[in-house]
Amino acid sequence: MGFGLNFGTKLYTMRKGTLVGTDEYGNKYYKSTLKEGENVGRHNTERRWVDYNGLPEPSKVPPYWHGWLHHMSDDEPTEEDKKPKYKWQKPHIPNLTGTKHAYNPADSFKDDEREKAIGDYEAWDPKS
Repeated sequence: MGFGLNFGTKLYTMRKGTLVGTDEYGNKYYKSTLKEGENVGRHNTERRWVDYNGLPEPSKVPPYWHGWLHHMSDDEPTEEDKKPKYKWQKPHIPNLTGTKHAYNPADSFKDDEREKAIGDYEAWDPKS
């Protein structure tokens, strides 16, 4: 199991979880083996969860697994679900915020320095 589960969830997964599948990132998806009427999730549905490969980062969950986790679909994703349905669809990528690959507009900070702009202000100097 990856870093994504705490001790209690690891124990629950070993005792009551059934591995449903994995994704291209190595995340593992589980559902409960509990019978109807036992300790089930909200709205009397089976519990579903993910064991992240590495740090727990929800943006690493592809859309087809997201739908299954949130009971938008009763069936586990198939190989057909993993293929793009439209030409404009791009492969899923994790959230890049805070990394060197994050999007930076042309007028953003470069090397922790902001370029001078027209109408820039002068910072207040308490000594003057």
